[in-house]
Amino acid sequence: MTEIRHDWTKEEILEVYNKPLMELLYEASTMHRKYHDPNAVQVSTLISIKTGGCSEDCGYCPQAARYHTNVEGNDLMTVNQVKAQALRAKEGGSSRVCMGAAWRNVKDGPEFDQVLEMVRTINKLDMEVCCTLGMVTENQAKRLAEAGLYAYNHNIDTSEDYYDDVISTRAFKDRVDTIENVRKTNVTVCSGGIIGMGESLEDRAGMLETLTRFSPHPESVPINALVAVEGTPLEEQPPVNIFEMVRMVATARIVLPDSQVRLSAGRTQMSREGQAMCFFAGANSIFAGDKLLTTPNPDINEDMKMFEDLGLNTQKPFFKHEQRESVDAENSQYQPLGEKPKWTRPDHKIERNEQKKQEALALKKQ
Repeated sequence: MTEIRHDWTKEEILEVYNKPLMELLYEASTMHRKYHDPNAVQVSTLISIKTGGCSEDCGYCPQAARYHTNVEGNDLMTVNQVKAQALRAKEGGSSRVCMGAAWRNVKDGPEFDQVLEMVRTINKLDMEVCCTLGMVTENQAKRLAEAGLYAYNHNIDTSEDYYDDVISTRAFKDRVDTIENVRKTNVTVCSGGIIGMGESLEDRAGMLETLTRFSPHPESVPINALVAVEGTPLEEQPPVNIFEMVRMVATARIVLPDSQVRLSAGRTQMSREGQAMCFFAGANSIFAGDKLLTTPNPDINEDMKMFEDLGLNTQKPFFKHEQRESVDAENSQYQPLGEKPKWTRPDHKIERNEQKKQEALALKKQ
């Protein structure tokens, strides 16, 4: 049986997750060394190019317009603003810039054209460029690829079974369809999820099972620990125990051996010793910078000092996949189609999401 499998079952993944911790760590570290340089970590910087005002009801997200949080919304950044931040990220040791916009889905028009120009600009800085813009059609994915996009992030968040307990404004299938649209291009896929949202261990295994079903596996797999933000439906969730995070990273490494497993949200809640265990368990990518969209993150200087103490090196850009050539807008082969795709809007309600929505409406009336 090959190590890169697309037929993992939830039961098999649970069996891996629940192994004695030292045995699990040994197996994951052995797999990691077979497929990766154990002393290299890929460093990404996440830039929120459009913040807040999202129409979705994701229970974990402070950018949802329906909740009352301390997030201040901002319109789409300019190309020059993004370029300046990308240059600072490059100087700080990042090899990739990921641009996030609080959109439900991409819409053809001036704003998307502006994002395409951001992609071209960052790619010409010899940095990997990633976008997370919500759902995309096949044509939109091809336009991003033509602009030089290296990766597209679209997390599945959790298991298909638990998904409806977290989000009611889009379906799990929409996320899978978006990933499949990206796969019709040469853009790599970044897709993972969040733990600590009240899901069961079976749900965590189910999320990994879905990721293993993609062929090929996602090239990057972010593992986020929930950052419980006041005003969101999940604000009362307790922090994720570090050993749960280590187990999740180790299990992801075993069932997704060739993927880069990224420590994402929640690192401020982890000690350096806890992060070191995650690196030993197979994590080989982080988000750097003092903020992940709207939630706190360790300072880049702290991360570089930790890398020095652990003997870790930053991975060079385009180490895993070659750089894409950017086609200028005037030479584009793909034109906007003015599509209006019918992305799903499920009709079920999530009680805790509705409660936070009503609380936010009441606060606005005061």
